[in-house]
Amino acid sequence: MRTTVVGILWLTSIACIAQVQPLQEQSTRPASQDGGVREVLESIVIPPIPNAPFSATLATEAVKYAADGTTMTFVNERHLARDKQGRIYEERWFLVPKNSGVKSAMNWIQLIDPKQHTIHNCSPTKHICDVLVYDPARDLAAASLRKGSSVALPHGDGNVVWEDLGTRNIAGINTVGVRETTITNAGTMGNDQPLTSLTEYWHSDQLGINLLSIRSSPFFGKQTFTITELTTGDPDAQMFEVPAGYKVNDQRKNPPISY
Repeated sequence: MRTTVVGILWLTSIACIAQVQPLQEQSTRPASQDGGVREVLESIVIPPIPNAPFSATLATEAVKYAADGTTMTFVNERHLARDKQGRIYEERWFLVPKNSGVKSAMNWIQLIDPKQHTIHNCSPTKHICDVLVYDPARDLAAASLRKGSSVALPHGDGNVVWEDLGTRNIAGINTVGVRETTITNAGTMGNDQPLTSLTEYWHSDQLGINLLSIRSSPFFGKQTFTITELTTGDPDAQMFEVPAGYKVNDQRKNPPISY
């Protein structure tokens, strides 16, 4: 069953932990109470490909569905960039309730260097950057458009079907669209009925990223990622350096016990 679950998650585009951003801050409930859930939301993958520089804003909207039909919507916007060397700059901002008046706040800056195989996770509040090992090969898989017709999940647990959606211009860049439908058979994950998950993504071959991704699933609701304010060209090189005054904590040899 462990292998089956891993296969399903892979087919529904679960990214590596470097792409994780908190859905909301740690719960403020008393520690003496049992239960509760801490959630993260997987964002888009920016492959470290060279000679395809850009700067952009990514708008995220995450909708959760309650059993009674109530919806809860969380949003944020964050900046990201990649230079000609394939180095990546990403900000991480807290998701906040939509139209609530609550202001988001930046909680991480991530600097990725594929040649050095490093990722710096920098805390704007603590002014500390943790250095971790980065595996470029994993993210490079996202540089190409995933297409096909259909494939069966292992052990007869369901199937995945791909549908060509044609072409579309987004933010001045040509993209190709694909809809991916994953059917998880009853009993595979404790479900008493088949589960359907949909992913629609519009991919730019020029940049090697999805400019629009829409994912819906009974596991997490609906997530929409939209690239806006896109500019091609090499960003300021200073963006990819450790911010001035930040302490660097190398975790590559002695990672925290929680990793």
